[in-house]
Amino acid sequence: MTEMVYGSVFRRNGEPILPRWWRTVDKWSIGCVLALFGIGLLLGLASSPPLAERHGLWAFHYFERQVAFGAIALLTMFAITLLAPKTVRRIAVLVFLASFGAMVTLPFFGTDFGKGAVRWFSLGFGSLQPSEFLKPGFIVLVAWLIAASNEVAGPPGKSLSFALALAVVGLLAMQPDYGQACLIFFAWGVMYFVGGAHFLLLLLIAGLIVSCGILAYENSEHVARRIDGFLSTEVDPTTQLGYAANAIREGGLFGVGVGEGTVKWSLPDAHTDFIIAVAAEEYGLILVLVVILLYSTIAFRSLYRLTRERDPFIRLAGTGLACTFAMQALINLSVAVRLLPAKGMTLPFVSYGGSSLLAGGILAGMLLAFTRTRPHGDVQGSLAGNGR
Repeated sequence: MTEMVYGSVFRRNGEPILPRWWRTVDKWSIGCVLALFGIGLLLGLASSPPLAERHGLWAFHYFERQVAFGAIALLTMFAITLLAPKTVRRIAVLVFLASFGAMVTLPFFGTDFGKGAVRWFSLGFGSLQPSEFLKPGFIVLVAWLIAASNEVAGPPGKSLSFALALAVVGLLAMQPDYGQACLIFFAWGVMYFVGGAHFLLLLLIAGLIVSCGILAYENSEHVARRIDGFLSTEVDPTTQLGYAANAIREGGLFGVGVGEGTVKWSLPDAHTDFIIAVAAEEYGLILVLVVILLYSTIAFRSLYRLTRERDPFIRLAGTGLACTFAMQALINLSVAVRLLPAKGMTLPFVSYGGSSLLAGGILAGMLLAFTRTRPHGDVQGSLAGNGR
């Protein structure tokens, strides 16, 4: 009866690694990730040539880089899906420590690339944004702490996770990167709630977030300008939101045609934060709905598979990763249609950016590893069959 409820699978001794991986992994989610990356390449062909021309580069310079970074990201994703949950957890802790250490040094060695926020390291051949890699590591580490706190004589994991979240949010606010800070706090809140937090405590935390937002608005000209622009009844047509809104209106249901869009020539971040505006203008609402469906499929299928998972750590980590992945996409799409103030957040696997693609590959790989079907109690069992 237990197996019927939780959907466990039988271990087949001596089964080769790849057949066992294929039998246990969520193939629909993998297909959706590949489809999103394919759409990203399609939109990259449309949006990146104007940027390359402005910088005096070959027309497909940024497209070639996206292909290269995407290939590495997908290989990383597939490699992580082969790992046991305990191995994924160890890797996540190392990724978090490295990213957190890098963020501490950002004020001294980082650069803002003229965007007003010190979020990147300039590597000469490219740039590195540590906060992108910090997310998956943070989520898995927090899941481990919260799960451990529920064990008999376990550590005060929930309190430690809250302190860790405050430290990370504080570093992000110093950059400033309030969008990533909100996403980190959201991820922590989801796992804290799933881990058994009292609803009144979550309301108190929500009040704290609102208070911090008001404080940021009153003390940061950058934040105030973005919020004022968002709340304004009229959109300045020469701003990013104005260009994006006009492109979406022009695209209509089926778009103006492949390569016929104009927003990519005027929108500075057409290949990154506002790439969905290029999709809406050239391919119309149809492609936008396809993108939304792909993200929704990954999130809902992952959460459904996690409902059958009995290990608290895997359930918490998988839930945090799935919700964060979906929320980042939702924030990006909401900014483009002016449902949220501009955040400077990429669309996972679709937007251009090496850090975004590689970090997305790590996050998706961990999510797929946690949502694989496995025999009961086989928390550490890898494909080689070394489970308990």
